[in-house]
Amino acid sequence: MAERSATDEKHPRDSFLVWLVTNPVTTWWIRTFSARIDPWLYRKTNGKFHTMGTGSESMVTITMTGRKTGKPRSIHLACVHHEGDILLVASAMGQQKHPGWRYNLEANPDCEVQTLGESYPARARMLSDAEKDAVWDEMRGQIPMIYVYETRTDRNIRVFRLSRVER
Repeated sequence: MAERSATDEKHPRDSFLVWLVTNPVTTWWIRTFSARIDPWLYRKTNGKFHTMGTGSESMVTITMTGRKTGKPRSIHLACVHHEGDILLVASAMGQQKHPGWRYNLEANPDCEVQTLGESYPARARMLSDAEKDAVWDEMRGQIPMIYVYETRTDRNIRVFRLSRVER
């Protein structure tokens, strides 16, 4: 059996999963339905379920304070566990505008994190460009949809680090 060369290897952005999650129909579904239902469902099931399937370590629901309303706002996102913290990518699925949750965390970095089986308080910090560069390849490897999102926008997609805080 012949060995595969490096040029024969499929790029992560070309996988079926990436296509499924980033195609226009799924993107519409996520933005229209999942974004509204997932934070509630994920919290109620202690991270066991969301609208796209069962819970996993790569998903998280963040509840923060709205910068304009002062009301709790929740978002369900893919995440990367890194050095005991959680990294979030503010991709907005490649839209031209930054996601609203980015501005909420900048205005009030204290938040509540719901992971698979655990909820805890955390504090968010936006990474500098140099810090982002240091983790960006790891994030692409764990969230390959980032490759597609990068092609949809020319804005600087930001990364946030969420660190656990004691109550």
